[in-house]
Amino acid sequence: MPTKNARAARPGFRCADCGHEVAKWVGRCPGCQAWGTIEEVAAPRPALSKVSSGAPSTPARPIAEVDLDSARSVSTGIAELDRVLGGGIVPGAVVLLAGEPGVGKSTLLLEVAHRWAAGASPGPSLYVTGEESAGQVRLRAERTDSVHPELFLGAESDLGAVLGHVDAVRPGLLIVDSVQTVQSPQAEGSPGGVTQVRAVTTALVALAKERGLPVVLVGHVTKDGAVAGPRVLEHLVDVVLHFEGDRHSALRMLRGVKNRFGPSDEVGCFEQRDDGIAEVPDPSGLFVNREQQEQVEGTAVSVLVEGKRPLLTEVQALVTRSTMAVPRRAVSGLDSARVSMMLAVLNKHTAVGTHDQDVFAATVGGMKVTEPAADLAVALAVASSCWGKPLPSNLVAVGEVGLAGEIRRVTGVGRRLAEAARLGFERALVPPDPGPLPDGIRATSVATIKDAVAVLRRGRG
Repeated sequence: MPTKNARAARPGFRCADCGHEVAKWVGRCPGCQAWGTIEEVAAPRPALSKVSSGAPSTPARPIAEVDLDSARSVSTGIAELDRVLGGGIVPGAVVLLAGEPGVGKSTLLLEVAHRWAAGASPGPSLYVTGEESAGQVRLRAERTDSVHPELFLGAESDLGAVLGHVDAVRPGLLIVDSVQTVQSPQAEGSPGGVTQVRAVTTALVALAKERGLPVVLVGHVTKDGAVAGPRVLEHLVDVVLHFEGDRHSALRMLRGVKNRFGPSDEVGCFEQRDDGIAEVPDPSGLFVNREQQEQVEGTAVSVLVEGKRPLLTEVQALVTRSTMAVPRRAVSGLDSARVSMMLAVLNKHTAVGTHDQDVFAATVGGMKVTEPAADLAVALAVASSCWGKPLPSNLVAVGEVGLAGEIRRVTGVGRRLAEAARLGFERALVPPDPGPLPDGIRATSVATIKDAVAVLRRGRG
C-alpha cells in the first residue's frame, strides 16, 4: 500500500487557464468550467522544513535615504499613454497590456518603440515578437512610418534567445509580444500554459528589476475579457492596462486597471487609422455632434468622467409603437439593465409610458457608458422621443436617477460643467446641491425625475 509521502509525490493535473489543481484528469475544469484545459504537471518538490539565512543583496537603509532618481518616470513619447501610466514609464517597471485580437495592441506598442527610439530616452528600443515574423512587423512599421535605426527587432519564442537579444542590444525599453508565446526551457508545459507563463513572467520581472529596464508585455484575453493565464500574472507585474475598442468603431480606449506608480482609473483615448493609431487629446468631439444646428427629438447630452477626464457623451433614444405582444428593447453602448430601470421609473413617476412601445437607446461614436451619471440624459432622451419634443441643443443633463424617482448627486459636477461650457453648452440640469459651479453655464437643480421631465415640457432649462 503506498505511503502518504508516495501519494504526495505523484504527478497532478492543473488547468491551463485558471491554475485549478485536480487529482486526476477531467475533461472540464471544476474551477473555471473550461473544456480541454486540464494538463498533467510534474510532482511537486517536497517543501523545506527549515530555511537558512543568507547575505542580503543590498543592505537595508532608512527610507529617507533611498534614492528617488532611479524611480523617476520617463516619457514614452505618447501623451495619452503617459497619462494612463501616471506621467511615463518607470525604469524597472513591468507593464502588461491586454486586449482582444485585432484591437491594435501591436500597432500601439510599435509606435511606442518608434517614439522611444526617436526621442531623447536612454538607450534604443527592442521589440521582440513571438507571433509574427520580422518581415511582417517590418511591413507594419513601413505602413505606420515607424522605421528608425535605434529600433531593434527580434522574432523569438525562446526565453533564452530573448535574454540574449537584451545582452546584445542593451536596450532602454523592451517590448515582448506576447508573453503567452515565449517558452522557458526550465519550465514544463506548452507555451501559454500556467507553468510557462508564470516562469517567463518571473524571469522578465527579475530582469527588469536587476537592470532597471522597463518591460512591456502583451497579454492575450479570454472570451470574457480577462487576461489569459494564471491570475498570478497580474500580481507579478507593476502595471496592468486594458486596450479596448469596438471593431466597428475607430475609437480605442486604454484603461489602467492596476498601477503601482500612479492612478489606476485613468483613461487614454486613441483613434485607429489606416496609417496606425493616433492620439485623441480632446475626445469629446467624437461623441457629440455639434454640427447639426436644428434640435432633434430623442437626443440628450451628458458629461461622464473617465479617470480624471470629463467626456461629453450624446445619448439617442427612439420610441415607437410596437407591433408585437412583447415590445422590443435594444441597447447599444449603454447598460441594458439601467436603461430598463429608467423606463420603469418613467412609467411609474411621470406621464411617459413605454409599456406598449419599442425602445431603442444608443450612444454616439462607439462610447460605452457605465457611469450612473448618464441616467438623467437617458431618461430625458426617452421622454423627448416619446413626446416628439426635442431638448434644447445647448443643454446637458447630469445626474443619477433612483428607483424612487429622485435625482442623486454625482461627483465632480463643477468639473463636468466646465467641460460642457468649454464646448459651447449654456444650460445644465443637475442634482440638488451640486456645489460650486463654473461661470458661463446656467444650471437648474432638479430634485426628481418628474421635475426634469417638466423642464422638457416647458421647453427651457
